[in-house]
Amino acid sequence: MIKINKLEFSYPHTKLFSDLSLNLEKGCIAGLLGKNGSGKTTLLKIIAGLVFPQAGSCQIMEQIPKKRLPSFLVDIYYLAEDLYVPALTAKEYIKFYTPFYPKFDLSLFNTYLNEFALPEDKLLPTLSHGQKKKFLIAFGLATQCKLLILDEPTNGLDIPSKAQFRKLLAGAINEERLFIISTHQVHDVENIIDYTIILEEGKIIFQQSLLTIAKYLAFKISPMPPDPANCFYYEKHLNGYTSVMINQDHQETEIDLEILFNAVLANRNKLQQLFNEVQS
Repeated sequence: MIKINKLEFSYPHTKLFSDLSLNLEKGCIAGLLGKNGSGKTTLLKIIAGLVFPQAGSCQIMEQIPKKRLPSFLVDIYYLAEDLYVPALTAKEYIKFYTPFYPKFDLSLFNTYLNEFALPEDKLLPTLSHGQKKKFLIAFGLATQCKLLILDEPTNGLDIPSKAQFRKLLAGAINEERLFIISTHQVHDVENIIDYTIILEEGKIIFQQSLLTIAKYLAFKISPMPPDPANCFYYEKHLNGYTSVMINQDHQETEIDLEILFNAVLANRNKLQQLFNEVQS
């Protein structure tokens, strides 16, 4: 569904992407992880056709995003971190914007509104930031678009709303859709994503499915520091040491995305060598 090859992009006086490549297939929820300023939002905008690369290729659903063809736009929904809502009620918004999305499911949308406990009669700009975000997430899911792009979707959501968000996304994904979630709050998405992409200073420094990560890495808690020979990274906590290690006993452990993220930043070459060896 997404094929990016040797992509380059620069802002004035600042080179961001150089020789960036990425392939994503439909049927999964991909987490795009990275610190603030790593290039996550720019990459999402390139995928959505809002920003144009200077070199390389970007093909989404077998189309070129920058052409912004109607056949492309009807199957993509992009939720920006900086929200905009017009001075309309929910019902008025539906009336004006659903014609752009022919597969829009009103029944599903109403279900999502109820799940998020959102009012239908208030003007959208009068809602809180979190309510606006929940409204736009509900609308995006109901469009039935093949590609759903969410930039920092959990910012501004309270803890119950984050749980509802994860529940709705898990229920909406299918074999024909691809969801990309960009975040620097990895705990908010670790129970729903199938694929992890880590971006650092404009470079993809790690990308693997969670099935592959669980097969070759073990996430353990121990009272003593782990053996450095088999450990990629560890952190000290009140109850001991949390570590990322080679999965020598071939038993799957629960993946800690935050620890994985820190391990990749601290020891990316050693981790990449492991996955290159086991997948060669």
